[in-house]
Amino acid sequence: MKLLEIYKCLCDQTRLRILHLLGQGPLCVCHIQTILGAPQVAISKHLAYLRERGLVVGQRHEQWMIYRLPDPAPHELDLQLRCLQDCAQTYPVLCEDLKRLQKMRCECEWVGEVLPLKAKGKRP
Repeated sequence: MKLLEIYKCLCDQTRLRILHLLGQGPLCVCHIQTILGAPQVAISKHLAYLRERGLVVGQRHEQWMIYRLPDPAPHELDLQLRCLQDCAQTYPVLCEDLKRLQKMRCECEWVGEVLPLKAKGKRP
């Protein structure tokens, strides 16, 4: 994975927010849509962009599409995601996203139950 491709993905606020949320664990498109307050079509396009570049992995479960970070993440991606987690504490939009995620956590718990074991863990 090339570092330039990772930075191209990170330069968009919506994709940055999505990656930050997925750093907390797998989520369904509908959960991401609710947290970001964006139309499903827009979220799906950003997820497709990230998936094509190997930054996220998608898995269908019945009518839902569930996304997670690759496990294991390529080294270059892992380093950037760690940096994102560190910086997120001072970035208001990302802090608000995490608050919304925490409020709806019980609605999202089923997602972790349908993924294979190796994809269930949170990022370090």
